[in-house]
Amino acid sequence: MLASGNGSSHPMSFILLGIPGLESSHFWIAFPFCVMYVVAVAGNIIILHVIRTDHTLHQPMYLFLAMLALTDLVLSSSTQPKMLAILWFHAHEIEYHACLIQVFFIHAFSSVESGVLMAMALDRYVAICFPLRHSSILTTSVVIKLGSVVMVRGLLWVSPFCFMISRMPFCPNKVIPQSYCEHMALLKLVCADTRVNRGYGLFVAFSVAAFDIIVIGISYMKILRAVLQLPSGEARLKAFGTCGSHICVILTLYVPALFTFLTHRFGHQVPHLVHIIFANVYLLVPPMLNPIIYGVRTKQIRDRVVRGCCGKEP
Repeated sequence: MLASGNGSSHPMSFILLGIPGLESSHFWIAFPFCVMYVVAVAGNIIILHVIRTDHTLHQPMYLFLAMLALTDLVLSSSTQPKMLAILWFHAHEIEYHACLIQVFFIHAFSSVESGVLMAMALDRYVAICFPLRHSSILTTSVVIKLGSVVMVRGLLWVSPFCFMISRMPFCPNKVIPQSYCEHMALLKLVCADTRVNRGYGLFVAFSVAAFDIIVIGISYMKILRAVLQLPSGEARLKAFGTCGSHICVILTLYVPALFTFLTHRFGHQVPHLVHIIFANVYLLVPPMLNPIIYGVRTKQIRDRVVRGCCGKEP
């Protein structure tokens, strides 16, 4: 059934298939996804609680980490509850406007996450290359402004996605062969010329991801040059250690994200099942791994969590 308005027609709802080809295993596949989602939610809430309650952690690195944890909570929660409902309860239908909202949250907060990682790279660059001026350059005010710019960029760049799609007519087919709504999947259901939408999608992808990756790359090249000039091997090892967690987080986000983006547009020979799995990995694994990586590799957070678990809260 189609609804009409503003010169366009759209279905009342869409059908999300989940993981096509593995329908008979949906019930069991849901368990690892549920465990990963619980770990992601619990881990990021713990990170936020530790940073909020420990005033010694109110420093740029940890404030950016809090932004990352909040972004991960939104990103994972925008898809996983519906996915689990599909796999466990066969709740394949999603209302039209709920689908658009999911598109908005997925793409906006993916952009925010990329921007936060860029800001964290800048923080590491200032901390290692200008250690004596770090606190005066990256004040709390500057950190908040950086976070606000990243957030506004994500919201403004992605909002036109939903607006343009809402003005377009849809074909009778309303089946989305994956477990959540996203921009390219919806465009494939549109019965009109989508070149403008696809072009805008490429513009957003390259203006956000390419810019962030370039800034991250330049920051780490300067960090590497500064670290290699340190006289002590121990000092070099310590400097590399402070960047290790951030590099791991960058890889867990960008590798599956770039694979998903490229296969959607150019990877017609990639098996659909592989694409679907990577699309789910991209939205769930980084939010799950980020608090684990920082919790294990960051001594201040690790010690604070251990003290809390052992009942040694100050």
